[in-house]
Amino acid sequence: MAESPNNSGGGQKPEDAPAQTEHLNIKVTDNNNEVFFKIKRTTQLKKLMDAWCERSGKSPASVRFLFDGTRVGAHDSPETLEMQDGDTLEVHQEQIGGC
Repeated sequence: MAESPNNSGGGQKPEDAPAQTEHLNIKVTDNNNEVFFKIKRTTQLKKLMDAWCERSGKSPASVRFLFDGTRVGAHDSPETLEMQDGDTLEVHQEQIGGC
């Protein structure tokens, strides 16, 4: 009888679900390279963007990051952008126009 409460796991399932969704795997691609990051939903994407730039040897001012065609700001987080596990951020060379 003592084994029955341990095997049910009823109290553990609700605790496990938030732990699985707290972190997201985000792919960052510049069409040449793909880098995967695992970050918390509440982490500012500036950390991810800075890490990508450091790995790629690019200046953060020379690139822009897009999610679903919308520019990502430094203070955005996966939570504010409603990102899901496995979503992709695109990196594009910053273009300066004008004459």
